[in-house]
Amino acid sequence: MLYKRNPQLNKNGELIHLLSTEGLPKATLTHILDTAANFVSVSDREVKKVPLLRGKSVFNLFFENSTRTRTTFDIAATRLSADVITLDIARSSATKGESLLDTIANLSAMAADIFVVRHSESGAPYLIAQHVAPHVHVINAGDGRHAHPTQGLLDMYTIRHYKKDFTNLTVAIVGDVLHSRVARSDIHALTTLGCPEVRVVGPKTLVPGDLAQMGVRVCNTLEEGIKGADVIIMLRLQNERMTGALLPSSQEFFKSFGLTPEKLKLAKPDAIVMHPGPINRGVEIDSAVVDGTQSVILPQVTFGIAVRMAVMSIVAGNEA
Repeated sequence: MLYKRNPQLNKNGELIHLLSTEGLPKATLTHILDTAANFVSVSDREVKKVPLLRGKSVFNLFFENSTRTRTTFDIAATRLSADVITLDIARSSATKGESLLDTIANLSAMAADIFVVRHSESGAPYLIAQHVAPHVHVINAGDGRHAHPTQGLLDMYTIRHYKKDFTNLTVAIVGDVLHSRVARSDIHALTTLGCPEVRVVGPKTLVPGDLAQMGVRVCNTLEEGIKGADVIIMLRLQNERMTGALLPSSQEFFKSFGLTPEKLKLAKPDAIVMHPGPINRGVEIDSAVVDGTQSVILPQVTFGIAVRMAVMSIVAGNEA
């Protein structure tokens, strides 16, 4: 049965946890994007609140540092009228040796309804989802190298906003794909939504060998990767996750794979440039591109609030 195959869905095929874009049906992804579209206008209101999560408690558990993701989840939950509790992990019992599941059990006893979890270990949100009560929902805000589904969804929302349809697009994902949970979430979502050509672009040391099995085209030069592209998603070099000499230097990386105005001309004239942040100017992308007319990096952040509002409102409306 469907709910046994995918822990994110209940027996009716409704979303109860968001752990990954992998395995989610196209209808579910589209439902999230459509719901987010209804929330975008909330930001323009004088009173930026709707009562959908009034009386619910959202616990933000960020075991890894974050600025955009944590802040936009805070804003999203507040705009849904939820009570928002952001745990200070550095001062929590987790630093005293308390296990992850014991931490969750104690917070559940405080009447938590939604856990938003970022963790350095891949699979941590799945573990939590297996041990919470049926009325409690888990949203993955990034786990290890595995997945970052709300970033993937806000990327899809951004692409749909500017390009309207996925079925005729060429999308290039450029940079440190090896360490990127965003890249995996984007690839799963793009292929499910019908994007005919997804290209992964980077040096061989930063591109996993199994990507061809995911239905993408691997390109080892930037020129090949972005030629004729409609969408370019640049990724940050994640030096904190690198072990060993995967790159000669950041300067060499920029020379070969950095997106400059000159190289951007290889893409379609109306191509959009995206980046999940934080941006390393002059390493993966030139400042002139970041601040240029084809950049939609700041709108991505704005759309992220609406997408996270959509996810929380949808899961909170469904029971296991």
